[in-house]
Amino acid sequence: MARVTGQTTPAPATLRVTIGLLAGEAVAVAALAGAAGYGALNGAAGYGALNGAAASRSGWGVTAFAAAIAALLGALAWALLRRRGWARGPSVVLELMLLPIGYYMIRAGHPWFGVPVLLIGLVGAGLLVAPTTREALGIH
Repeated sequence: MARVTGQTTPAPATLRVTIGLLAGEAVAVAALAGAAGYGALNGAAGYGALNGAAASRSGWGVTAFAAAIAALLGALAWALLRRRGWARGPSVVLELMLLPIGYYMIRAGHPWFGVPVLLIGLVGAGLLVAPTTREALGIH
């Protein structure tokens, strides 16, 4: 049985928090996908001028898109946990995509939802570009 001689260094706090943030976002988006799927299954209103089959297709499209984003967030969190440097770029992009979402939530009169989304995007992107995170992922 071979012995492991090298010590692995613990992940810095910035990377641990980022991984937790991405995993939490994955869970939240998966819950939203479930709610959208439930609404599509039950024919819930809320798809504008669409009705009948068009609303059902639209609801399933929203559900599929949200489920795909949840899976992507979870996969990126897993890759960062395994310290895969390639996962940093897509993670930064997804975090920055939260900025316009939060902005338009605020503009639509929902600041209690928009401000936290905006802040999560800023914090997540900031943690991903932090020097300690880059070093832990082997990006110099």
